[in-house]
Amino acid sequence: MNRAADIGPNTFAWWKDWRGQCVAIIASGPSVKKARLELLRNRIHVLAIKENVNLCPWADVVYGCDWPWWHHRQGLPEYTGLKLAYAHDAYARYADVHQIVIESAHSNELLTDVPGSIGAGGNSGFQALNIAVQFGATGIMLIGFDAHDRSGAHWYGRNFWHGANNPDELNFQRWLEAMQNIMPKLEELGVDVVNVSEISRIECFRRASLEQALEQWGL
Repeated sequence: MNRAADIGPNTFAWWKDWRGQCVAIIASGPSVKKARLELLRNRIHVLAIKENVNLCPWADVVYGCDWPWWHHRQGLPEYTGLKLAYAHDAYARYADVHQIVIESAHSNELLTDVPGSIGAGGNSGFQALNIAVQFGATGIMLIGFDAHDRSGAHWYGRNFWHGANNPDELNFQRWLEAMQNIMPKLEELGVDVVNVSEISRIECFRRASLEQALEQWGL
C-alpha cells in the first residue's frame, strides 16, 4: 500500500500527484553526459538531483539532501520548479525549498506511509527514488546511477563546494545493498524501475536504453 501517494495531494500544497505516471531521475554518474535528456522534455516527469539541474533546467523537481549544496547555489533562485531538501538550513533559509524528512540515516527502507518521510539509503539517488514512489510514479527511469567512479569524478568533476562530500567504495557498496533491499517493496507496489546507464553497477533493476524505456512506456 502506498498511503503517501494517496494522501499526499491533500497533505501538502506543493505535492506532485504522479499516480500511475512515469518519471526520470537524473543522477550525477559520468554516463549521464551521454544520455539524450532532451528526449525527456514534455514526455515524462523529471526529478533532477542537485547539480544535474544544469543539464535539464526544465526539470519538474530538484532534490538536494544537504545544506552545503543549497548554500553553494544560494537556494537556486533561477529555478522555478519544486525544490526539496532534507537539510533544515535549506528550507529554513529559503522559503521556496520544502522539507523532506529522513527518519533514520541508517535506514535502507523504502517508506510509503507518511508523505514526505523517506528512507535514507546513504545517497540522494535512493532518496529521490523514494520521493518519486511517494508521488505515485509507477514507471521510474534511473539516469546516471553508475555507482562507481571510473573517471574519479561525477560528470562535472569532484564535488567542489565548501562542506561537500565525495563518495568512496564503502558508499557505493551501501548504495548497491540499499537498492537491492527495496526490490520486494517495489514489486509489491507494481513500480517498474529501469536503469538506463550502460556502465551502472546496480544490477537489481531491468536495463534498457533511455529511448527503449520511453517506447516501452508508450511515451
